[in-house]
Amino acid sequence: MTTQQSEAAPEEPSVDLGKQTDEFVQRPQREIRLVMVGLVITMLLAMLDNLIVGTAMPTIVGELHGSEHMSWVVTAYTLATAASTPIWGKVGDLYGRKGSFLVSIAIFLLGSALSGLSQTMTQLIAFRAVQGLGAGGLMVGVMSIMGALVLPRDRGKYQGMFAAVMALATVGGPLIGGFITDHLSWRWTFYVNLPLGAIALVFVVVVLKLPKIRSNAKIDYFGSALLTIGIVSMVLITTWGGHEYAWGSKQILGLGALGVASLIGFCYVEQRVAEPVIPLSLFRNRNFTMVSIIGFIVGFAMFGAVTFLPTYQQIVQGASATNSGLLLMPMMFGMLVISLVVGQAITKTGKYRIYPIIGTAVMAGGSLLLSTLSVDTTSFASSCYMVVLGAGMGFLMQVTMLVAQNSVEMKDMGVASSSATLFRTIGGSFGVALFGTLYVNRLTDTLEAAGMHGGQSTASMTPASLKGLQPEQLSVIQHGISNGMHTVFLWGTVISLIAVAASLFLREVALRGGPAAAEAKADAALEGAV
Repeated sequence: MTTQQSEAAPEEPSVDLGKQTDEFVQRPQREIRLVMVGLVITMLLAMLDNLIVGTAMPTIVGELHGSEHMSWVVTAYTLATAASTPIWGKVGDLYGRKGSFLVSIAIFLLGSALSGLSQTMTQLIAFRAVQGLGAGGLMVGVMSIMGALVLPRDRGKYQGMFAAVMALATVGGPLIGGFITDHLSWRWTFYVNLPLGAIALVFVVVVLKLPKIRSNAKIDYFGSALLTIGIVSMVLITTWGGHEYAWGSKQILGLGALGVASLIGFCYVEQRVAEPVIPLSLFRNRNFTMVSIIGFIVGFAMFGAVTFLPTYQQIVQGASATNSGLLLMPMMFGMLVISLVVGQAITKTGKYRIYPIIGTAVMAGGSLLLSTLSVDTTSFASSCYMVVLGAGMGFLMQVTMLVAQNSVEMKDMGVASSSATLFRTIGGSFGVALFGTLYVNRLTDTLEAAGMHGGQSTASMTPASLKGLQPEQLSVIQHGISNGMHTVFLWGTVISLIAVAASLFLREVALRGGPAAAEAKADAALEGAV
């Protein structure tokens, strides 16, 4: 494969948007490793934030006197993140990935500082939206920059780091949040982002060298607005449905109609603009479409497990709630180990198609095992089931992003990264909402069948709130929770089978940077010459 020379001059070269190619700049390993430090820190920022803040929320709402608005602290962040994700990807493709990445980090840090300074709940909600706006560009920036720096064939060397960050954030986030809240102040749950973000900024500014893109293209503002309305509507449906409003209420139905109309309008506009936010032509690529479906279902399954498993472990199995992240350690362990193994295997062989097939099948098997949870299931058995589910996700988490990026030209790397991230995020939102409805309905049915009123108790059920119950009442609740878990993971198994079917349609397209890709390119050049 022909490569360009690495930039020796301190000033980065420029390239016209329309002249971007799929050629990778050959870079020294030392430069890549240094850049990866900044990317890993940035990814840690994106993943730790909600986990740290979630632990401090009771203290925050108590001091700011806004318990009735507590859910909006999370919702504002989630809405801004989801809505801005595809736009950050397109901005990076049009005007330069380094610049857009730096801006997103700066906005995230500004939102963090302002959130820490908040004096009212209204201020906190508004500043969390600012923070979420920046967060939308963090994960997209990390993935698209890695896609521009490292050949797909070589990314397996680095994807284990990102799996380790995810495991570290899930386990350590609640612990860090609790420590900060107890020994410092809840405001430091936001301020802690500032030194980490500053280190990431320094690494990116000093070390990262990417060609500057010269472009006269304009952002598709109308399409962006329609997509934003559609995404916000979907997130609000999954946030409010079954909680703030009934699923059949005029508010939820109205949001559904608004979301569908906006997305239809978005598809119409995107076919008629010069630079669409998400080029619909990408979905003509079978691999890109299939990994989008798989990514949606991975988010669906992962967030469902993360949401409901700790409740079962604490109330039914009597696990400590001191650090809820530790309860998910078996799942994270399975994900981390398999992700490391798969990454190295892809780097060595250049083959990847088999891993999504295995991963979706193992994920379905893990969900099926978890559907057997009961009041008699031991902690060891449930941990083993979680390892299986985590292993399935380990086959998929980084491979889906790898296939998405390998399916597009370099000029669309940001769009591919943002689309993969968006589908996983939306899948997670739908997973939590739909699984939550199934869980609560089954729990409520069990309680009412035993003569206990479900209603309010199901919404605020915690280990602390159940301490005063009679053993007979506690047993009924434990059976109800087990029944709810059975329903959730049984449906999770069915949905995972859709991912298995989608993975079977993937094609083994040669990864850029491997011998097969070089041979294919040479053959194409030879055919063109003939």
